[in-house]
Amino acid sequence: MRQKAFSVLLIVLALSLFSPQVARTGEILFQYSTFDALLAGLYEGGLTMAELKKRGDFGLGTFNNLDGEMVVLNGKVYQLKTDGKVYPVADTMKTPLAAVTFFKADKSLAIPKAGNFQEMTALLDQALPSKNLFFAVKIEGRFKEVKVRSVPRQTPPYQPLVQVVKKQAVFPLKDVEGTLVGFYCPAYLKTVGVPGWHFHFLTKDRTQGGHVQDLALENLTAQIDTLPGFSLLLPQNQEFYQADLTKDRLHEAEKVEK
Repeated sequence: MRQKAFSVLLIVLALSLFSPQVARTGEILFQYSTFDALLAGLYEGGLTMAELKKRGDFGLGTFNNLDGEMVVLNGKVYQLKTDGKVYPVADTMKTPLAAVTFFKADKSLAIPKAGNFQEMTALLDQALPSKNLFFAVKIEGRFKEVKVRSVPRQTPPYQPLVQVVKKQAVFPLKDVEGTLVGFYCPAYLKTVGVPGWHFHFLTKDRTQGGHVQDLALENLTAQIDTLPGFSLLLPQNQEFYQADLTKDRLHEAEKVEK
C-alpha cells in the first residue's frame, strides 16, 4: 500500500529519460503536488525530506503548514522562516509542494548587469533554446541587493495563499553573497508549476534567505540546466482528493509571486 501511496505520475517529454542514469544527471524535474493546490490552501503533504532528497539535490518549495520557504542546495534542505533566519531540516519533515532536480549545468550566461528581477529574467529568457521546456538556474556570487520574503506558519482552517501572503515578512538584503536557486516552468503548465521564473535565495553563510521578490546584480554568471523531463507525484490524502482545483487562479498566482 505504501508503494501505491507514493506512485508517480511520470510525464516523459524525451524517450531517453527512461534511463535511470539520465535521471541522475539532472534531466528530470521532480515535483510533489501542484502550485494550484497550494494556492487553494492545501498545506499538508505526505512527502518527507528524506524522500525528496532521493529525487534531487537542488530545488525549492515549502513545508507542511506553509511553515516558511525551502531551499535545496548541494543535497541539503534549508528552512527559511519569517524571523529572517535559516533552520536545519529533519529528514522526517514533510512538504505540501516542492520541486527538485539533480543539477548539472549544460550552459552558462554572463549577466553584466541587471537592475531588477525583470531585467534578469529577460536576459535569461533570451538564453533559453525553448519556452516549452523546464530549466533550472543557479547564480552564485555577491548581489547588490536581494529582496526576499517568507510566509508565516498556518493552522487549520487554512486560508488561500493569496490571503496568507498579506502577512508575509519581507527582508531587503544589501551587498550580500549567496546563491539564487530557481526554475522556469512553461506557461502551458501554469496550474502545475509557477509559470515563468521562480527563485529562492540563500546567503553564503546559510543564515538568511527566502522567496525572491526583487534583486540587483552585476558581473555574475547564471548556470543553466535544461530539463526535458518532468515527474509529478500527487498527494494521496482526502484534502487533495476532495479539493476543487477547477478554478482559474492565474490572477492569484501573479499576486502571490509579486
